Amino acid sequence: MSDKQSEAPDSTAARVALWRALHVEIDPPPHVLEDKIGLKLLAPDQGWRRREDMDPEFTRSFRASVVARARFIEDLVVEQAGRGLNQYVIIGAGLDSFAQRRPEIASRLRIFEIDQPGPQVWKRQRLIELGFGVPDWLRFVPVDFEAAESWRDGLATAGFDDSKPAIAVATGVSMYLTKDANATTLRQLAALAPGSLLATTFLLPLEFADPEVRPGLEMAEKGARASGTPFLSYFTPLEILALAREAGFREVRHISAADLTQRYFAGRTDGLRPPKNAEELLVAVTGR
Repeated sequence: MSDKQSEAPDSTAARVALWRALHVEIDPPPHVLEDKIGLKLLAPDQGWRRREDMDPEFTRSFRASVVARARFIEDLVVEQAGRGLNQYVIIGAGLDSFAQRRPEIASRLRIFEIDQPGPQVWKRQRLIELGFGVPDWLRFVPVDFEAAESWRDGLATAGFDDSKPAIAVATGVSMYLTKDANATTLRQLAALAPGSLLATTFLLPLEFADPEVRPGLEMAEKGARASGTPFLSYFTPLEILALAREAGFREVRHISAADLTQRYFAGRTDGLRPPKNAEELLVAVTGR
């Protein structure tokens, strides 16, 4: 386990958290997700809304996508918790705030947040400073992915019960892994106890995206490359479904932007909706 000191979340995690807050601050209700926890944790300077990557029009589709995927996953977690699943694994947790926003559900679960050691130390400190605390049912699982540490080993150390099913999620992770690493991760997840459920996002090839959001995606790809974390993998829905089946999942399905739009944005008159063919979701169930 790494002994890295506290370090702030990377720019991508921070941007996602600020977009979630921006949705609450500038989009009219009903809000798809009410989440300003990340904004509180980050405590940016007062001019953060004037940043280029916070421009209300430029970020419209992206913040819609971010809140839609988060709300979909949250609904899944609440549904599965109601059915008795009580282990929730968040891979690449970043500034996830489910534990702070939904304690009435979260406190009935054992939540395992997997992330790089430095940002986890930072997040723990900020949660304590802001009075949220770190209850026993919230387990931080520091894993140094750069050193090829095993997240499955980290889970076991944190008290995860391999014999019981779990809900596992990974948002904004697959594009940073090679296709071989994605396949390996899916095989590891498919080996969870029967009845476990996975929800993960994947990025479609940039040429598939709506023309109005393609420049923003290309800018994100360029920024990721410049920061040393380039986008490595893109999948079509058919490719990601096939990869999940090959990994051993019993049931697989694709959740498209159109599905999310129908579920969370129907009836809106402000044009807010996630972009088609950009970042979408795979949902899969384990079984023998």
